[in-house]
Amino acid sequence: MEKTLVILKPSAIERGLAGEIISRFQKKGLTIVGMKMMQLDERLLREHYAHLVERPFFPWILASMMATPVIVMCLKGNDAIRVVRLMTGATNGREALPGTIRGDFSLSGQENIVHASSSVEDAEVEIKRFFSDDEIYDWTPQGVRFIYAPDEV
Repeated sequence: MEKTLVILKPSAIERGLAGEIISRFQKKGLTIVGMKMMQLDERLLREHYAHLVERPFFPWILASMMATPVIVMCLKGNDAIRVVRLMTGATNGREALPGTIRGDFSLSGQENIVHASSSVEDAEVEIKRFFSDDEIYDWTPQGVRFIYAPDEV
């Protein structure tokens, strides 16, 4: 099964949306195999958003992402990266469809509630960036047989 990283951003924490968002992922059938709250710093954010560091809006990203602690999660499931990206919706909350996390909770391109890995390669790098090996648990819930068909596990 595939693993992906999700960050509940300060916009989710400050607005009290963490429980509802986590619940959506669990109700979908994704398994939380790692989760913690942490305060992000500039060094980590420059690494994580290296592709945006030179953009004029990067200082806004820094300020936003360091405003409160965040919750980082490693989720596991079949096609977890694609499933999570579909659940989160378009990056700009104004363009995200109703029913998606951003579509339901965001009106911003920056204050868009969650970060979700975009590819298998990105997920592997991002999970290692935010979690040590001993913070990721290799387990499968007993109820997985009610989530997937036998040939999907």
